[in-house]
Amino acid sequence: MALLLLALLAHIALGLAATAARGSRSTCLKFSPSHIPGVSVTAKTYFPTNATVDISNIFSSINTTGLPAFCRVELVIVTNATAGSFAITEAWLPDEWNERMLTIGNGGFGGGVAVSDLGGTAIPQGFAGVSTNTGHNSSAVDGTWAGPHNDNAIVDWGWRAVHLSVLAGKEITEQYYRRSIKKSYYLGCSTGGRQGLKEIQLFPESFDGIVVGSPANWMTHLQPWSIHMNLNVLPATSPNFMTRDMWVNVIGPEVMRQCDELDGLKDGIINDPRACSFRPETLTCRPGQNTSTCLSANQINALHRIYADYYEADQTYVFGGYFPGGENAFFNGLVGSPPFALPADWFRFFLLNDTQWTMEDYNATDITLGDEINPGQSNAIDPDLTAFVAPPRNGKVLHYVGWADQLISPGNSIHYYETVHEFTLGNSTLDIDDFYRLFTVPGMNHCAGGQAANAFGGVSQPRPLSFDPEHNILAAMVQWVEEGIAPSTVIGVKYKNDDVAEGVQFTRPLCKYPSTVRFKGGDPNSAASFTCA
Repeated sequence: MALLLLALLAHIALGLAATAARGSRSTCLKFSPSHIPGVSVTAKTYFPTNATVDISNIFSSINTTGLPAFCRVELVIVTNATAGSFAITEAWLPDEWNERMLTIGNGGFGGGVAVSDLGGTAIPQGFAGVSTNTGHNSSAVDGTWAGPHNDNAIVDWGWRAVHLSVLAGKEITEQYYRRSIKKSYYLGCSTGGRQGLKEIQLFPESFDGIVVGSPANWMTHLQPWSIHMNLNVLPATSPNFMTRDMWVNVIGPEVMRQCDELDGLKDGIINDPRACSFRPETLTCRPGQNTSTCLSANQINALHRIYADYYEADQTYVFGGYFPGGENAFFNGLVGSPPFALPADWFRFFLLNDTQWTMEDYNATDITLGDEINPGQSNAIDPDLTAFVAPPRNGKVLHYVGWADQLISPGNSIHYYETVHEFTLGNSTLDIDDFYRLFTVPGMNHCAGGQAANAFGGVSQPRPLSFDPEHNILAAMVQWVEEGIAPSTVIGVKYKNDDVAEGVQFTRPLCKYPSTVRFKGGDPNSAASFTCA
């Protein structure tokens, strides 16, 4: 009888624990967290299953009726009490919680909670999702909030707002569900990739695994490179300038003619642009040729600089160049007119505090100055990840980059990976493959888009073909952290016109660097017809 009673009590206790780990309308609306220093709850909103979720800010928006039930908790977090600065942060807490927290990053200078990814990624997969406006309100390309001399706000954007949001998010989540978080993850691309790397470099205890795409982690070199790329072709009256039509209808087709079939399949995608020795001289105008179908000597020379790594005069490496295969997007990146606005704001408001500065004022000493100041301590280039990845923490990094990235050279991702690899070999007995894997995406532009299998669970992408680890890089990270199964490939999907509703166009494996995808025969629209070699 006593044993039966004990069993009954244990069953009741388990039932209560399970109930405590779930959310509900009542839990949401009555939620009043215990005091968390510097954190205030400003609003709570409960969204039942399939409710209309229509939320927008200057950086991000979502309008859907397809989400599971969740509680939206809005927070204000003091980032510097002396300066009176604060960040806006949100925690989205699903009723069906998987006992994990997912912090989601921003993009560019973005000053807004990433509501689209909280709703598109965290909630459908059962994560408690957290995101912040990084301490200011702005679009992704507006850096005017950083000046004049708003150093405190720049530090918030650089790292502080994300870190304090992670701490607050953990407290809010555990108080809401009355249960400890099982594991903590991170997902972000571009600035979001930088934010994830910065957090594990400074605070290795924050996450168990991070998924980062094309990180803007070397800001003091990325922005000079961006200006360098602009100056290769601008102004639009320059003899070096190439129109959108030239990029799409002249240069792009010639790149494909020279390089498309190197991987065994003519499909408009260069699987490994490292193997493509593109020779723009073949486009040189011949006597009597229509100049709309060819390039001048000035334009040919500009192309050589655009596709080349950028070095200082003393041959110090600055940044990688464009890779062949993304020509359809390059004009909308850094070689079009008007120029991409973000780099100039970096110089005007983050580095030089000179609102009159123009691209023509740029010189290489700005690189040295940037490295000395490192505005907001935003660089995330430390190759020593030992505190995050070594036992007992055993943290993991999954990193992806599109070979056709038009805003951040794919060479930057390779450069950081290789610096970590070199440091690891020289300073530890660890094997980088046990904690850090880089996946390259043929044909993908910056974080998403392009003629690529560009949906695999990253931010700002269409939903993956499945939320399982084979097709979803976030699920692959969870499986690696919690089951010790490391991904060797991830299968991406290309939807027709990048619209899920229009159906699948093709699937492809994404290969672990330094291997590349190869066509082995069969249906070119099926991932099963490709291998990594």
